Amino acid sequence: MKNIYILAGALFLSTGLMAQNKDTKEADKLYDRLEYVDAAKAYSKLVEKGKADGYVYKQLGDSYFNVFNTKEAVTWYAKAVETQQDAETHFRYAQMLKAEGNTKAADAQMEQFAKMQPNDARAKAFKNNPNYLAQLKNQSKQYDAVKSDISSDKADFGAVLTNSNELYFASARNTARKESGMDDQPYLDIYKATRNADGTLSQATEVVELNTRWHDGPASISSDGNTIYYGSVSFNEGEFLKDKGKKLKLGQIYLYKATKDGDKWAKGQALSINNKEYSIQNPSISKDGKTLYFSSDMPGGLGGHDIWKVSVDGDTYGTPENLGANVNTEANESFPSIQDDDVLFFSSNGRQGFGGYDVFKQ
Repeated sequence: MKNIYILAGALFLSTGLMAQNKDTKEADKLYDRLEYVDAAKAYSKLVEKGKADGYVYKQLGDSYFNVFNTKEAVTWYAKAVETQQDAETHFRYAQMLKAEGNTKAADAQMEQFAKMQPNDARAKAFKNNPNYLAQLKNQSKQYDAVKSDISSDKADFGAVLTNSNELYFASARNTARKESGMDDQPYLDIYKATRNADGTLSQATEVVELNTRWHDGPASISSDGNTIYYGSVSFNEGEFLKDKGKKLKLGQIYLYKATKDGDKWAKGQALSINNKEYSIQNPSISKDGKTLYFSSDMPGGLGGHDIWKVSVDGDTYGTPENLGANVNTEANESFPSIQDDDVLFFSSNGRQGFGGYDVFKQ
């Protein structure tokens, strides 16, 4: 769960009535760079020095929200809402309370959120069905989840199985890599493993020809196994946004495409739909190879990150199409996975679930 928050790539900027000041400058810079662990430490020092206010408490809550540290997020959101906050802070607080199992307190925060944003789809869903958690818990079990044979003690996620029984996934297991300021884990790389006849997994190895000095992955493979789409960072193209006031270079997540060259992959090429103004990530290619699904915070969406799709014709791409309110909310949707039967699985932290990102299908 933690890493879904991180790789969703959303920069959760909310504007409470308290504001940045000279005391929060360094902590704010870390937060703006998505270095949430270090940002939380910096904001905590302000608390220790008696320089905290509603803004600092909110930023602490958001920092822990973004790495799915629910216990710490609840602690600081509780202090934040003692002052006047924006609606989204109450919503995030509710999500963390639900994840901690405190349903009653979560409902109270959702009531406040609904009062402040009555036209928000999340507020309407809550008001129409406030006791949905009991219904979810009574659902029949559909899957058995067990730890895989190749799991590490770091982030491992975004697994896709090819027709040749190769499993591609993103992992932070390479401890020789530089650590990310997001979560103090090594930068992500793309790995692949072998699915054996008995269903076990083995021989997890790095896909060295695709990995860069930045985060790489997760990936999606075409049905013939000859094309891979994957995420990496716009810095690879020398593209980023400059925030001169904060002296920051802000990169985006871009999508890349590579084709098989013998037993290896040729160099990946950035897709033409990438844009340094927003991220495009978490690809999933349809069985016929004609539609690429992805998540993005590009303009025209319903919330932070939405699920989109775009037509594919060789190296030509159509105009991205938002999947609309049947999938997306005013919050964040990510990690689309289109199945051979055209059922779409995706993650959302804006729909009625157990708190944070849950898996849904359409």
